[in-house]
Amino acid sequence: MKQHLDTIPVWDAYKKDCECPVCAIFKKNEEDFVDTYLGASYMEPSRRVETNEKGFCRKHFKMMFDKGNRLGLALMTDTYMQETIKKLKANAEKAKEASAGEAKKNVLMRVGRKNADIQSCAAEIKELTGRCSLCERIDDVMERYIYTLLYMWKHESDFRKTFAASKGMCLDHYAQTLAMAQEQLSGKELNEFVEELTKMQIENLERVEKDLEWFTLKADHRNKDKPWGNSQDAVERSVNKMRGGAV
Repeated sequence: MKQHLDTIPVWDAYKKDCECPVCAIFKKNEEDFVDTYLGASYMEPSRRVETNEKGFCRKHFKMMFDKGNRLGLALMTDTYMQETIKKLKANAEKAKEASAGEAKKNVLMRVGRKNADIQSCAAEIKELTGRCSLCERIDDVMERYIYTLLYMWKHESDFRKTFAASKGMCLDHYAQTLAMAQEQLSGKELNEFVEELTKMQIENLERVEKDLEWFTLKADHRNKDKPWGNSQDAVERSVNKMRGGAV
């Protein structure tokens, strides 16, 4: 398989000395998407329809704010707020109707019972805040890259060696890769990949945990003058191994 736009980032990530190459791919794409959203594309009608509908999660609002393009962010957020207010007005009317009906019930009818209509209104609001245009786009892209990773493992002997020599993945990408392996591989190949992936994952989790344990033991004055080994950045690596690029 010749290198192309999908395989090159996978190769680049696996050439890095990191705990999860898939996280490296994720981070690069996330940064690129943030720049794209804040670039001229925020004036594209189709992009604005999407962001007006979904908005952004807390993390991606923060990333865009930190980029310093306050006008671009303001334009997207303004129309997103306008659309959200329209939905909330309808939601508020339903909630008021439900609460008015609740007020007419006697005490025995109210005690220990939740109003299903009010609960539904609350669920609608949670759904409004639970989507992120940027998250959904990245999820789609990362699914493609994990598919590419599996394709490369299957067809490129050089990549298979590089993959086997890597440090595993974070738990999230480990789970995603394991799930997609069942879709893209079968029979003996699936068995070989799963055995290799699970062995690699456990061994590298144990390696990082040992580094983390030594980090904690270095707090003991008896170990003050003993060498750190690979433990000085063990906290960061442990958190990222468990939760994927968190710190």
